Amino acid sequence: MTDTLPPALAEWPEAPRVRTLNAAAARGGAYVLCWLQQALRGVDNPVIDAAILLGNALGLPVLVYHGLREDYPYASDRLHRFILGASRDLKADCAARGIACVQFVDRADHREPGLVYRLADTAAAVLVEDQPAFVAQWQAKRFAARCTAPVFAVNAACLVPPAVLGDGIASTSGFRRRHEKVRDDWLHGTDAEPTIPAYAGSLPFTPDMLGDDAALDALVAACAIDHSVLPAPDFPSGRAAVRDRLDRLRETVLPAYAGARNDASRPVGASGLSPYLHFGLVGPREIVAAVAAAGAGKAATTKFLDELLSWREWFHYKARTLRVPEAFDRLPPKARDTLAAHAVDPRPELETLDAMVHGETADESWNACQKQFLIDGWMHNNLRMYWAKRIIAFTPSPEAAWATACYLNDRFSLDGRDPSTYGNLAWAFGDAAPGHRELPVLGWVSAKSDGSIRHRDGGPDWLAAAAARPADRVTLPDAPPVDPYLTGQVPI
Repeated sequence: MTDTLPPALAEWPEAPRVRTLNAAAARGGAYVLCWLQQALRGVDNPVIDAAILLGNALGLPVLVYHGLREDYPYASDRLHRFILGASRDLKADCAARGIACVQFVDRADHREPGLVYRLADTAAAVLVEDQPAFVAQWQAKRFAARCTAPVFAVNAACLVPPAVLGDGIASTSGFRRRHEKVRDDWLHGTDAEPTIPAYAGSLPFTPDMLGDDAALDALVAACAIDHSVLPAPDFPSGRAAVRDRLDRLRETVLPAYAGARNDASRPVGASGLSPYLHFGLVGPREIVAAVAAAGAGKAATTKFLDELLSWREWFHYKARTLRVPEAFDRLPPKARDTLAAHAVDPRPELETLDAMVHGETADESWNACQKQFLIDGWMHNNLRMYWAKRIIAFTPSPEAAWATACYLNDRFSLDGRDPSTYGNLAWAFGDAAPGHRELPVLGWVSAKSDGSIRHRDGGPDWLAAAAARPADRVTLPDAPPVDPYLTGQVPI
């Protein structure tokens, strides 16, 4: 609520983005700390802007901090390298705005237990991201409960702050109607300008200097993470890659979007921006501006913006109403009940985790989908529903299917671990209109065929080639995936 915010934030036009996370009293300090975990951009970043406005009001500089641990779930070369490439550009863009940014990469010869708490000890206030899923959700909550400085969470992921939309929206159509009424009010933002010189004081640690690509590769290699999941060459990190994709969106994707968006064999129909959105290298406001500048036809523009603003922001909105957006129990009772009623059905298509991970099942179309996750770190949107639904038949129970889908999504996809991808998985598992008839294994959860690609001209050849792509072997867990949030393996 804005009435609990300091005046500098309560009077900010984007105040609905901000909420108070603890009851700590206002105090002095050396700086305002801005702790970023996922909104890794130095421009059009409401978390940084809020920190600057508060720092200006208090007469204090802002210190942006980004740390990367080795022990987050599914830590790998792919994720580490993408995150560090983003963090390197974050620092450069902060410096261009006159803001100090420091980074820390956890590894054997460089440990700093409790570092964010020590940085907060000398902060007048701390600004964090308001993320409703995965690690950022519970880390921010736990941090705020223990921090002695005031902590404020700022939404940087959505064009329209969820607080503006109010509570109780129960459907996608209802969300779309309410969102469309106000979205124009949030299309234009201005980076806040610091009035205090950049922080140059003492720090309780030695920051890492993120150098060129070779230096980042060496830094990743020194970390105790999963080195079998390699970086995805088609999705380089950094703001230059964002600019390239925005150019491609304007010049190539939108002009062909109406006819190509559902054809996975034609990559011209996909923007490939979801990994950059997930890790906050770009925000929706910048993408909307690129769409407006493209001058594409109304049908293509409307559909693309509906995917970005209605569906994506609906999943973010809905995640905030869920205790754990990535847990099986997020599914509505009707979906869980029908899946449970068919849990004892024969499953003649069971597959091993090894076959699923490596895209070596008996289903060629599914293998083509999984190879995109395994090799590219991303999957075409039109393939994801088929991929997710087939996992229900490949695994021994609905719970095992959900855990396996989340495991494959979160470990291999650069846009996994996200409210949108969890929302898509839930949609595949029955958080949608029921099917037309009751089926074995699925019950009333609707089925999905591979016809959208197999029946196209050249579709069978594309699927065969995509499924046959060679891929390196990756390590496998000792036991099948389980839902870590239901078994207590992850704190919430």
